This record gives sequence, structure tokens and C-alpha cells, in this order.
Amino acid sequence: MTTEEQLPGGHLGGAVRVGDTVRRSAGFWTPAVAALLRHLEDKGFESAPRFVGIDDRGREILTYIDGETVGERRPWPSWTHEDTTLDQVGDWLREFHEAVADFEPPVDASWRFGGPWSAGLIVGHNDAAPYNAVWRNGSLAGFIDWEMSAPVTRDWDLAHVAFSWVPLHARSVVEPEGFTDFDRRSARLRRLLARYRWDGDAADFIGTVQARALSMASGLRELAQTGDRDAARLVREGHADDCERAAAELDDFSL
Repeated sequence: MTTEEQLPGGHLGGAVRVGDTVRRSAGFWTPAVAALLRHLEDKGFESAPRFVGIDDRGREILTYIDGETVGERRPWPSWTHEDTTLDQVGDWLREFHEAVADFEPPVDASWRFGGPWSAGLIVGHNDAAPYNAVWRNGSLAGFIDWEMSAPVTRDWDLAHVAFSWVPLHARSVVEPEGFTDFDRRSARLRRLLARYRWDGDAADFIGTVQARALSMASGLRELAQTGDRDAARLVREGHADDCERAAAELDDFSL
């Protein structure tokens, strides 16, 4: 009998480990995400899981990335808030965007949280946050949970990373996670943007982060209204409200 180990965390459906693989609930977005992960595999991008197939219970089969995750811990492990981790996240995002730059999704691709692809967009991870990071031997091993991937601009994907890692989320959210050094957020944002090699204006970028936060709130509510149970639960737990609060707090953010 195959042993299944419930993995910690998992805001959107959860996952189990079976040997060296992970099994997750499949959805209408699965073929599009599979195409994305296969492209990354073809490009030699190693810090993402590989899509293996579908098991006899209709679940996605992905390779397991060994390492430490945040899981359900509060506060989060110290590595989530270290400057050197922020550097690694900026490097990872830049390398991922370069690897995916020539990816054109299948014409019939459907995404769980996003619209259609068009020229000038990339398919972003859209949720490269600490709770989806894998940490191994003092380094970032990669990101898991790609079900929120969808066509976006590079700035849009970067905005979510800044929101999650600087962090620019609401204070009431990040304090229980262990981040309290709010005076350093400006310096951490500039550090992340420099590491990613973003060439825009940092002050303008705050507006993008605010728009991203509001989009997450409205997107969760729209998904919940379509019957998406995971999104409905997140709305009930206040995640959409938290994103709107974060956007409002950023009105007073200064660089």
C-alpha cells in the first residue's frame, strides 16, 4: 500500500507526498500549468517542480522538492526575513522570467487566476511568497504551488514578490509572521528591485503593488462567487480584506 504524507500549509487545496512525488488536486488550469512546467524543464530551470502526469485518482503528479517550508508555523522561520534571502528571491524571479520569456501557452490554455496570454506578457508564478518557498542547506531551493500561474507583466509578478517578501502586506498580517522592522521596508524594497535589475521608478512601483493587492482581493472574491471552495474559504478567513487593508496602508509608504 502506498504511503501518503500530508504536507504542511497549502492555502489552495493542499497536497500529499508519495515517495519522491507530490499529489495535488487537478483542475481546469492543470493542462496550462503542466505546459509551463514542461517548458521550464526543457529550459533547464531546476528550481521548480517537474510535472509528471496524472495519477489513478485524477490528481496531478509533481516531483518533490526536498527542504524546509514555512508550513503552519507562526512566527515564520528567520530565513524568510533575512536580506540575503531577499537577494536570492530577486535572483530566482529574474532567472525564472528569463526562462519563461519565450513560452507561448497553448491556444486553449485556461488559468485559475488570470486572463489570456498575449504578446508582451509572460506567464508568471503569481504567488512566489514565503509560504511557497523551499529552503535547503541555507539557500532557496525553489518555489512550489504553481496553480496560480497566469499571463501577467513582469512588473505584476515582481509586485507580488515585493508585497510578500519586503514585506508590503498589512502590518496586522506580517507582525504575527515575525516581521516588525517596518522602518527598513524602504531599503528592502530598493534592494529587491536592484537585485532583480528592475529599471523603473521605485515610487511608481508602490502604485503597482497597491493595484496588485486590490486585484488579489477582487480576484479571490470573483473566484469564490464561481464556486471555487478554496477561494471562498480564503475570503471567509479575511484574506481579501487583508489585501485591501494593505493597499490602503501603502498610501503612507515613503521611500
